[in-house]
Amino acid sequence: MLESQSVKELQNIIKSRQISIKEVVEYYLDRIEKLNPDLNAIVLQKDRELIIKEAIEKDKAKEIDKSLNGLPIAIKDLTDAVGFKTTYGFPGSKNNQPKKNSLFVNRLINKGAIVIGKTNTAELGVGGHTINRLFGPTSNVYDLSKSAAGSSGGASSAVAAGLLPFADGTDQMGSCRGPAAYANIYGFRPTPGLIPVDRTTQNLDLPILTTPGCFAINPNDMSILLDEIVGSDSLDKFSFDLSGSFKNQNISDKEFSAFKIGWLSNMNGNYNIEKDILTICENKLKDLEKINIKVELLKPKINTDILWNSWTTLRAKGIYEDTLSMNISDINTMTYQAIWEYNKGKEIKSEEIRLALDQKQQCLSQINLIFQNYDFLALPSAQIFPFDKNLQYPKNINNIELDTYHRWLEVFILSSILELPTITIPVGFNKDGMPMGMQIIGKNKDDLKVFSFANMYEKAFNFSKNKPKLT
Repeated sequence: MLESQSVKELQNIIKSRQISIKEVVEYYLDRIEKLNPDLNAIVLQKDRELIIKEAIEKDKAKEIDKSLNGLPIAIKDLTDAVGFKTTYGFPGSKNNQPKKNSLFVNRLINKGAIVIGKTNTAELGVGGHTINRLFGPTSNVYDLSKSAAGSSGGASSAVAAGLLPFADGTDQMGSCRGPAAYANIYGFRPTPGLIPVDRTTQNLDLPILTTPGCFAINPNDMSILLDEIVGSDSLDKFSFDLSGSFKNQNISDKEFSAFKIGWLSNMNGNYNIEKDILTICENKLKDLEKINIKVELLKPKINTDILWNSWTTLRAKGIYEDTLSMNISDINTMTYQAIWEYNKGKEIKSEEIRLALDQKQQCLSQINLIFQNYDFLALPSAQIFPFDKNLQYPKNINNIELDTYHRWLEVFILSSILELPTITIPVGFNKDGMPMGMQIIGKNKDDLKVFSFANMYEKAFNFSKNKPKLT
């Protein structure tokens, strides 16, 4: 029965005592026990008996009005949750015990959610594919031999497989958007600051490239999680409040059809993207046109080389500083990807940072001009279909060798460096049955508007009905 229930329906039957929290938790734990050995999505799971004990205690309690009461969640293994190690998938951090929760984890717990474990991640969060030396790779729910993308692939696979009702992630270079595309679900990267982070030890001279995000099989389920973790906090000077809630973003068909989308395709041929990905996205854009959404192919004046230089400079400097703060004794024990960023970041001078910031502003000015005529921009949510999960990263696309380990993630940097709220929407499958998604990008702090589009999109096309055939 629970397999067909939305999160809202779960909330209602828990609140009305039609079902116990214990029964809900046992349902998810049974699915995890059955499916997770093949998926490797959830790691560091708390003992089943302890989870069920917590559920029973919640059943006995009188506090039934908490919005997330009894709903299980696993936190990405880059984020701190007391009682669980934060390993980053890195052998050198395998015994790292956090002393306090991350801000949004506190919010989840205060609203009644039950933290049952951690979700798998790329090692040290670097690389775009969920594989690490502590736990191994996470499998794609549509083909267990393929990548789930990353670095939040554990969360996306867990949600797509029904192991969790929803999940958190973090997104720097597509870490929520790519995994959602590879799982036929929705993945959201909000405007940085919407989900607060303790920034008291961060170098605030660098722009914010990473933000917490989330996953759900549909926007309605996602809204219930989002509404409980967004909003300002004194520990995050960049945090902010919205004027409305996600669960109330119910626009009319007329409002929906008034939206105008600028399709960026492969950025004037500058992004190396598998042809079938572009075809699937364009077919779905044609479907949107059939329901009166205006779609236009854009030839943006943004210089992608300038965008790439700005991104790689600021990203490498940020990862270098993050690595220093982790006090890793031997840098050479990290992955190739992390060492690449560390070495690049170590050599970056202050004048290079100033140039990168100027380049960022130049690109932002171009994007703001485009947004004067369009509500949203659209880009594919991947440049390549799911690949062998045992690879560290793909080496070529369309038989063209990639010049860096992360060039296959270039399609994500526009949103990330310009701080634009972006949601991945599912758009279809290729001939091999592998899913793909498309990024819907809004203006800074237009998170509710982006979400309202995704909500109406799901109502129109019902992608959440397409579920993987897991055994």
